[in-house]
Order: sequence, then structure tokens, then C-alpha cells
Amino acid sequence: MFLKIFGRKPSGKRLQLIEQSDNYKEGAFHNMAPTQMIPEGISRFKLLKDFLNKPKSTVPDKRLPSVKSDLATNLSPTPVITWFGHSSYLIQCRGKNILVDPVFSGHASPFSFMVKSFPGSDIYGVNDMPYLDMLIITHDHYDHLDYKTIKKLAAKTGHFYTTLGTGEHLERWGISSEKITELDWGQQQKVEEAIILTATTVRHFSGRSFRRDKALWAAFILKIYNRTIFIGSDSGYGNHFKMIGEKYGPFDIAILESGQYNELWPQIHMMPEETVMAAIDLKARVLFPVHWGKFALAYHLWNEPPERIVKAAAGKDLQVTTPMIGEQIILDENYPQQQWWNI
Repeated sequence: MFLKIFGRKPSGKRLQLIEQSDNYKEGAFHNMAPTQMIPEGISRFKLLKDFLNKPKSTVPDKRLPSVKSDLATNLSPTPVITWFGHSSYLIQCRGKNILVDPVFSGHASPFSFMVKSFPGSDIYGVNDMPYLDMLIITHDHYDHLDYKTIKKLAAKTGHFYTTLGTGEHLERWGISSEKITELDWGQQQKVEEAIILTATTVRHFSGRSFRRDKALWAAFILKIYNRTIFIGSDSGYGNHFKMIGEKYGPFDIAILESGQYNELWPQIHMMPEETVMAAIDLKARVLFPVHWGKFALAYHLWNEPPERIVKAAAGKDLQVTTPMIGEQIILDENYPQQQWWNI
């Protein structure tokens, strides 16, 4: 049996539920649009070789600046978002605490010596988190679903919201099934009267071992006290963003991936310019680019994503906010824009 950190593929009643999904065929989940993990002619050996020989510029040569904000239960009438690097952030509003894709172990891989976090990016940990009403997991990759972090957060988390199949990992790690809600694309969960969570389409894949696509990947739409937030997952660019914008937009803020891109995998991650296009398609008022600033999973300069995002958004009807780790976004009030990555 695999080590616990690898999770477990769905079985039993969970698998029966998965098999009813329109997105599940021939033993695996599928994207809406034809999607190649890597272009034809590119071998897995080349991918591994390139990854193991990444240039030094993928990691900052100085400790990252950061802000240590008070994360005690926030009573703000408008959502407050605190970024912890990569795709981990806390959304707080009127006493509710919602954590997304937390990775606080210091690495984004099954082994601690691989994909280590950047110096200065780990100023927050499990002990800094308040009681969590909701913990959202977009998909099961190691840079979004971290075994050590989940184990430590379990006792201070009210409920886990994730995608079809991902709950199997959580149950293997000791989370009670009563505390897990799994959603398919298009499914909605009314958390309480003023908080509604909807899972929606992205273009990616899943897997924590050699088995791929046994669990679903999704973005989430969070409606909270009359505000609408797009909680983006990893995704290649596609028509799904425009479809989501037409059906659910406009969005007060879109939190979208903007890093770990490469021409070797163009359909499962977005180039920064595509991230800007996606935000516009979503009818977002503000773009908050994430999926950078903590781990090097690609070969671009570590600080290239925000540079390209800001440039691509210039002259367009789209505001971009680029907080440093720990710096807080307050909807309608504070959208940090300092180019702090030029260290």
C-alpha cells in the first residue's frame, strides 16, 4: 500500500457517486475541451531532465519581504484576503474564516527535500490560523493539498469543501466523512443563508502518484454576503472562462493562477497574458494573481509572473492587486500594488 501522503483512489460508495458524473468516463475524469498534458514529441524524460536542471533564477537570491497580519476572527463587513504565497490564502468576512489550498509544510512534494518553499515565504503556519469555518481544496496536487498541513488543521476546521474523489484522500488522513462535502462541476452548496459555494469548470488534471484523474479538479465561486469571489484553480486557458463570466459574473475579484507556466505544458497552465484574458472573460473588477512567490515548479524567473501580468493588464479595464505575503486585500478599500518583488 502507498504511504499515506499519496492518498488513496476512490472506492465503494464514493466511486459509485463519481461514476454518475458526466465528467467521468472510462475510469477517469476528463476536461471539457481536448487537453494534452504535454505536446506531442516531448518525452517525460525531457520534462524530468529540464525540471532537475532548472536555472537558479527560478528561486529568489534574497529572503522575500512579508507582512505579519493579525488573523484573529475578522468582523469586517467586506471580505479581507490574506495571501500566504502560491495558491494559499485566507478569506475573512463578518466572523467567517475560509482557507483555500493551504500548504504550510515547507515543500510542495511528497518528500521534504523536493520543491522547497522560498526563503521568507513560510512566515505563516498552522498555528497562525484561526478556527476555520470552511477549508476549500481545489484539487489534489501537492502544491494545493498538503498532507502534513491537513493533519494539523483538522482539529480547527469545521468543514472541508472539495471536488469529487478528493475526499478519499482526506478520509484516509483521518477526516470524518461528515466533515467533507465533494462537488462536481456545476454543483452548488448552500453553506448558510449568506454563503453559497459553487464548483465550476477548469482545464487541468489530478493525481498524487502514477494514477491520474481519479479525482476531479475545479474552481469555486464563493458568494458571501452579497460579494462574489472567483476562487481559481490551476487551469489552462479556454472558453470556459467566458462561459463562467456569462453565467456567474461579474466578480468582485478573480483569484487566478499566473505562474508555473511553460511552453512544454501550454494547455494545463496559463501564460500571464492568458491570465489577464481570463479575468476579463470572467468580468472581474479586480485580478489577484497567485500560484507564484513560494515554489519553483517551472523554469521561468521566480518574479516574472507579476511583471508580465502588470504589463499585460495595462490600458485594460482591469485592476490588478499584488500583495506581498501576509499583506491584506480589503474589497473596495485596499488593493496593494507595490512591486515588492524587485528585491
